[in-house]
Amino acid sequence: MRKGATTVCEYRRRQGDGTTMTRTMTRLLMVACVMTAAAVATLTPAPVAAQGKAIRVVQTNAAGDNVHLIDPATNEIVGEITGVEVIHGVVAAPDGSRLYLSNESTEELDIVDAKTLKVTNSIPLSGRPNNVAIHENGTRVYVAIQGTGGGVDIIDTEAEENIRTIRILRGVHNTFITPDSKYVVAGSTGGGGATIIDTELERKMWTIHFEGGVRPLTFDSNPDGSTKNMYVQVTNLHGFAVVDFETRKEIGRVVQPDIPVAERNRDGIQGAPAHGIKVSPDGTSIWSTSKINSHVYAYSLPDLDYLGAVKVGTVPDWLTFTPDGRFLYVANAHDNYVSVIDVKGLTEIKKIQVGQVPKRNITANLIVGQ
Repeated sequence: MRKGATTVCEYRRRQGDGTTMTRTMTRLLMVACVMTAAAVATLTPAPVAAQGKAIRVVQTNAAGDNVHLIDPATNEIVGEITGVEVIHGVVAAPDGSRLYLSNESTEELDIVDAKTLKVTNSIPLSGRPNNVAIHENGTRVYVAIQGTGGGVDIIDTEAEENIRTIRILRGVHNTFITPDSKYVVAGSTGGGGATIIDTELERKMWTIHFEGGVRPLTFDSNPDGSTKNMYVQVTNLHGFAVVDFETRKEIGRVVQPDIPVAERNRDGIQGAPAHGIKVSPDGTSIWSTSKINSHVYAYSLPDLDYLGAVKVGTVPDWLTFTPDGRFLYVANAHDNYVSVIDVKGLTEIKKIQVGQVPKRNITANLIVGQ
């Protein structure tokens, strides 16, 4: 109803000129009021159902054409992204609306609507992509570009455009963002070390070198939120190096336990006996996989005391925690399943079958709708 219009009910209330209304007229006006109210109620649209959010473990399958979503509340697969071949890395938008997948097959960054699980756009990249990282404000995605002439492609997520490439010698296998989002660390498997990029300036700042290529890495934080240490898995190291982020120097190494030679796995190592590392959400422990031993090893932080091990599948790769830190999900590339680990009990409590060669995974709070 337009503003300023006079309804029958309002007219009845406004009769102040002494005009006398009959009983019949009064009754007719009352009926009209009721009918008008009913009509307004009928025309009022029902409220739109709110979009809900839920925690999901997002598991890529390196040799497949799909990505699986696991509900950690039930440990069941509750979603699947299909038609996306050779997906390497995945990150989620901070608001849970999107997933970004690096597609090696098409050399593009696929944007997936988190609610429908459909690809909404694909952004051309400068070369073959590997891992991806995202700024905490969601405005930039950093894509590792492997091979000679590679580097880091910077994606403007609002414009959905590849806005520039930071060239890095011998290309980049993994990109990771520091806890405060001030820096991106670009790791090269070709001997180029770990190059630190300032996210505000969008340029290279410094590089730390190792005797081998840089594999997965993770961070812990200082009380003020700045980055304390960087924990780096290196080619042919069965363990990880510890780097003081402020001094830019390696300060120690952890070598994971050996098992009898007859029990060791020799398949699918690819120069990376340890290829998956993560700090727990509360920052009190760090967990690292062993492809050789088919185990996950836990160490305390900050002291790096050995806490224990969990037997998992063959060729365990990446791992991701639930936000409360109670459970850990480990991708077993050779066996095509994800191990669910009870962190406190140091036990595998479930195996979740996924796609072909599961490797990289994340935990995200995604929009799932009603």
